[in-house]
Amino acid sequence: MTTRTLAIVRHAKAEASAPTDYERQLTDDGHAAASRTGVWLASVPVTPDGALVSAATRTQQTWEDVALAAGWDLELAEPSEALYAVGVDGALDLVKATDDVVTTLVVVGHNPTVSQLAQLLDDGEGDVAAGNDLALGFATSAAAVFRYEGAWAELDEASATLAAFHDGRG
Repeated sequence: MTTRTLAIVRHAKAEASAPTDYERQLTDDGHAAASRTGVWLASVPVTPDGALVSAATRTQQTWEDVALAAGWDLELAEPSEALYAVGVDGALDLVKATDDVVTTLVVVGHNPTVSQLAQLLDDGEGDVAAGNDLALGFATSAAAVFRYEGAWAELDEASATLAAFHDGRG
């Protein structure tokens, strides 16, 4: 059975308004926090061979900052219009549709979906401190790293183990 890694990242702090919600950009603090998250993810270590990123401006910018700070290939990102608007079940379906050639997937999305996805997947058997931190909330630039045994298509509720959690507030 293949061991897989799933990193779920909430976009960094964005400006309060823009012509549309979809176009909101990261603040300077948001760019800095996303870079810190990238450094943290590289230290876990997380080295993705796939990335599913909401197509909204703030998530694309978060991906770029995280990937650059972590030393990842920017071209891994697959912009997803669907990830912008789906709820937790839709987000899980998008992850489950990942090709099994991918062993480490990074998902960059929005709350409340990313927080709910992390809580849904957590089997409660992982790192206790990380689990406690996850329970306290999923701030902007937060990241949860899960380990999972099996095919992506079989990923389901309480089937992944929380290995690490980063509170994006620093």
